[in-house]
Parts: sequence; structure tokens; C-alpha cells
Amino acid sequence: MYFCLVQKSILENINLPQDLRLLNSEDLPHLAKELREFIINIVATKEGHLGASLGVVELTIALHYVFNTPEDLLIWDVGHQAYGHKILTGRKDVFHTNRQLGGISGFPKRSESEFDTFGVGHSSTSISAALGMAIASRLKGENKHHIAVIGDASIASGMAFEGLNHAGVTDANLLVILNDNAIGIDPSVGALKQYLTNVKKGTQKRNNIIEALNFDYSGPIDGHDLNKMISELERLKTLKGPKLLHIVTTKGKGLKQAEADQVKYHAPGKFNSVTGELVAKSTSKLPPKYQDVFGHTIVELAKQNEKIIGITPAMPTGSSLKYMMDEIPERAFDVGIAEQHAVTLAAGMATQGLIPFCNIYSTFLQRAFDQIIHDVALQNLPVIFCLDRAGLVGEDGATHHGVFDISYLNCIPNLIIFAPRNEMELRNIMYTAQLGLDGPIAIRYPRGRGAILNWKRPFTKIEIGKAAQLKKGKQLAVLSIGTIAKNVTEAIANLEVSHYDMRFVKPLDETLLHSIFKTHDTIITIEDNVIKSGFGSAILEFSATHNYKNSIKVLGIPDGFIEHGSINELQQIIGIDPISLQQFINNLL
Repeated sequence: MYFCLVQKSILENINLPQDLRLLNSEDLPHLAKELREFIINIVATKEGHLGASLGVVELTIALHYVFNTPEDLLIWDVGHQAYGHKILTGRKDVFHTNRQLGGISGFPKRSESEFDTFGVGHSSTSISAALGMAIASRLKGENKHHIAVIGDASIASGMAFEGLNHAGVTDANLLVILNDNAIGIDPSVGALKQYLTNVKKGTQKRNNIIEALNFDYSGPIDGHDLNKMISELERLKTLKGPKLLHIVTTKGKGLKQAEADQVKYHAPGKFNSVTGELVAKSTSKLPPKYQDVFGHTIVELAKQNEKIIGITPAMPTGSSLKYMMDEIPERAFDVGIAEQHAVTLAAGMATQGLIPFCNIYSTFLQRAFDQIIHDVALQNLPVIFCLDRAGLVGEDGATHHGVFDISYLNCIPNLIIFAPRNEMELRNIMYTAQLGLDGPIAIRYPRGRGAILNWKRPFTKIEIGKAAQLKKGKQLAVLSIGTIAKNVTEAIANLEVSHYDMRFVKPLDETLLHSIFKTHDTIITIEDNVIKSGFGSAILEFSATHNYKNSIKVLGIPDGFIEHGSINELQQIIGIDPISLQQFINNLL
């Protein structure tokens, strides 16, 4: 895409919202065109979340035009859609660093800008946060506006309803903008989605659910009509109490391919900014993504075992449960952005003899911690948790790294924790789990591709709690968990040290550990989880319990939040890449 040569660029003179407010309203549609082109041109080469930001260009302009940000507080939900917001709030010149090591975050972040009033990354937080700010403003005697933007997929989450329910009995100066584009990352699902569809079509005859919660409801209006948007926002500024504006937008607006394939262009990778066509990747045969190993394996197993069920909270494409939804739709469920519900739904199914595979990203499973304890583990129900995106995930940064799951799961009784080192291990543990376990199991695996092309081999049952020796050496033993074993293998290729893939964090292979501690002076543990309360801590507990005096070195994610960058870059910074590991081990030797 190219800027219009007839009309002078407006965007180049807009650095902050106060510059935007100096414009005449008739200039805003051209600014919207330029802002879209700016986003497209940079994301085409730098990658990132495209469709959501294109869909809210007019909304972003209207909000900063009408409200006195940052004095008036604007809170985005999730943050996929905040690129235009960042560009208009002082970060235009550094937007090309988006999601890169040392660059700006791909999500709103309080430490980055005063215009980012609340840090986000997970969904459905904006209403609660904005309500908290609104109540605080009232208590402090401040007169300001509080605007929460939330999508039709996110508003179906339980947390969003909790916020609406509370807000409806307050006099808080809160405006909720419902950005209704009928899609999150995948198409929205559920009864609320159908309700909103009926509202847009004018066929909804029942009482308005938003008004029933004591909100002043307006809409739906066209979210790409700047005049209507500005007029309605100006009107809503004069109203007291909780309000909700329902706008209808198109995800990917302004790029033909992004509008046509909204799932693929949510985060499309590199593409041609003029034609919109995706940049072709290498045609050489690559190992599969771990998510696809899961997706194809569950279909294969489900065809043999009619008790198998697949569950995902709004991530059928990202988790690859879409394969089962296509082939066996009656036994595969997308429950929407509802991790807590997904876990307890799986628990209910397990009480009736079904075998639920509950696939949730590691970082999102944090939201269902109580349900794992109370509804699954306490009742010792054989739910199979598949934790996609475990470990460092790269450019999405601190909100999305799956580096806490070992720590927050290891304290839960009855729960088996397994991390495959490769694709076949993932395949075989899924096979083993569906044969029947006495309780729940969590299987954690990373984002990205493995290393084995010929991974679809006959199933082999894995013995629960049994580790594997990968290399025998002297003096020093390295204990790894999961796919970080690949880095270890490269690091010690020319060193005489032992390497053990422990496979299970819980239960540990204590028989093997006794042997390791008796035959090696130094033990190194390596994981892509936080060091605090992680795999290494479990080995330290074992050592202390049995009064071993070996030297133990624990490597993993340090006690802090890791920012964004490529996985390789982040591993180097942390010191768990092959070269860093080799240097560390050499120094010990």
C-alpha cells in the first residue's frame, strides 16, 4: 500500500492525542486510512497481531479525539488491538521495534507509557480494572472518564460478567465499549455470541441483557463510521453511571485478505504490504509443530477410543484441536474464553467415565488454578491436561511465557506432571494417559517445532515415573526436563558428563536419582520453568530429604518476569542456550 500523493500526510504530524484533537473531524477518515497503512507496512515485515488493530482504527481515533487521555483512563482488553493506540500516543517512531528484543511491547504496558493505564495480555480484564479505577476516582473526588474496550469473545468470559455484575450496582463513571466483530482469535462461540448476532440483525426480541444489568445501553452502531462514533461518544460523556456502547466492526478492516481470512491474519507472520499475500516460507520438509502432534494424535486416538473428548477454551486453531473438531465434532468442544469452565467441564465428564483431553496454553491455565485443585485433583479425577506453549514463547513476552506451570502444579497432590523431550514422547504419553490413569496428569510442551521428521510411529506405553538416561559420563550429571534436553545434548556433545531426561517432575524417578547422587559429585538441573519451586527445587528437596551432600546447580528462568524477544535471544540472556550451557559445564569441570 502507498500513501495518497494528492493529500498531505496527516499522520506524520500526529505524535500525541493533543495533536489529534487539533484536527477537523472531516480530516479523520484520511487519518484512519494513513494509520491503517502505517500498521500494515510495518507489521508486514516485523510481524505481529494485525487483524485486531486494523479493525479498531476508527474506534482508536474517536476515543483519543473525544476523551482527554491520559487524564481520562482508557483500558484495552487483551491488547491485540492496541497498535493504533501506541502509534497515536508517542510511539510512532519506535513502532518498528514492536515485539523485538529491547523494543516496545506488543501489548499495553504501564511502564512503557502513561497512556497504557493497565497492563494486559490475557482477556476479559478491562471491565474490572476500569471499574476499580472509576471507584478510586470517585473516592478521591476526581472527575474523569473511564473507558473499557472489550471484544465479543472476551465479554463472554466469567470475569467480564463478574465486572458487569458489580458495575451495575454502582454509580461509577464507567463506559464499556463492546467491540463486536464476531471473532477472537478463532470465531466466537456460545449463546452470548448468538444473542449479539441477533441484536445486530434486529431479530432479538427478548429484554436487553446489558440493560438488565443496569447499564445504559446504546447501539449497535457502525464502528467504522467516525462521525457516528464521535457523536455517540460525545453524548455518552454527558451521562452518569455505567454505560455500554455496542459497536460493530470488521477484523482486518482495510486489507482484503485480512478481512477474508480473519483467523490466519490475526497474526499472519510476514506478508506483502501491497498485495496482502503471505510471504512463502521454506518448502523444505520441516518437523511438525508440537500443537500439530497433539492435534493429529488425539484424532488418531479418538477414532480408536470413543470415550476420548477434546476441550479447548477459544484456541482450536492454536492448539490444533481443530483437527478433531473437523473429523469428530460431536466429541470436540471449544468452550470460549473460559478456562475455569473448561477444567470443571472436563472434571464433570471424567466422573462419567469419559476421557477428557483439556488443552489450554500454560499461561492461561493459571486462571483455573482453583479448579485444578478443587474440582480435579481433590477428587482424583483422570483429566488429561495438555499444556501448550509451555516455557518461553518469544515475542509475546511476559504475559504469555509459560514458565510457571511446573511451580504452580507441583504442589498439588494426586497430579502427575510430564514433559516430553520430543514429538514421539508427546505422542506416547497421550497414548499412555488414555489407557487409564488413577488420577489427573499435566503434559507440558512448547510452542514451535520439534526436531524429528518421522514422528508418527507405533505407540509405546510410558511407565509412569520412569526417567531415561541419554548419555553416561563421569563426575557430573545433567538432569533436564522436557524439550530443553535438545540444548543440553548439543552442549555436552564433546564432554564426558552424564545426561538424564527425567521426563516426570512428579512422581520423580527416585530409584534412578539415588543412583545418580551416589555416582556423581555434581548435579546440574536445567528447565525452562522458573527456578523458584520448579523442577530444580524438586531435586533439591529430594537431596535434602535423603541427606545427600552433592553440589547441586539449578539452571532455569530467574526470579523475574522475562520480557519479549525471540526464544533464542531470551535463552541466551538467561543462559540456557547450548553455548551458554557448554561454558557453564566446562567451568565446573
